[in-house]
Amino acid sequence: MESPSPVRILTVCTGNICRSPVAERLLQAGLDQVLPGGFEVRSAGTRAMVGDPVQPLSADIIHTFGGTADGFAARQLTGKILRKVDLVLTMTSGHRGDVLQLDASLLKRTFTIREFARMLDVLEEREGHAGGGEAAEAALLNGEKISANAKLWRKLPARAASVRHLALAPEAADNDVVDPYRRSPEYYRQMEDELAPSIISILRFARLNVPS
Repeated sequence: MESPSPVRILTVCTGNICRSPVAERLLQAGLDQVLPGGFEVRSAGTRAMVGDPVQPLSADIIHTFGGTADGFAARQLTGKILRKVDLVLTMTSGHRGDVLQLDASLLKRTFTIREFARMLDVLEEREGHAGGGEAAEAALLNGEKISANAKLWRKLPARAASVRHLALAPEAADNDVVDPYRRSPEYYRQMEDELAPSIISILRFARLNVPS
């Protein structure tokens, strides 16, 4: 029997060495705890520093929150990378535009990460959650869980977009995550402050809605 495919999430920034690796590695670490094998999170850059590792201060943030930056190498965003992605989470609205220039079919599956997290918060508030989340209660085999989870997440962009009007940012800049590259440590702290709540919201939604 063919193994079920995971939900494929791509995070996107400019150089793929500061912001999107933090989102990638922390989402992957958290989602692995929610449903092992259920998610595959990767990242790319619109003007990537191809082959470079994660910037040291970004790597520190990843380690602080329980992820690992080991084995990372920046890669350039391409149409081929986008082809099989279920959800694209960009660090700015500009990156979203870059993604759609490469593949316009992703219009309804591409969001800035901060905007998407706010939408999930609204969905959670309006709809509650579907799953129990306790492994001990699981009536489904793991493969069935992964398939059911993938079905839920592949419908999620449309559900999220339906509440976009309820999740608008006070300022357009509140959709973006600051670029700390070649800037002082304060900008890395600002990046962390802007990214962390979004990652927490996404992981909480995943945990509350995991099939059981």
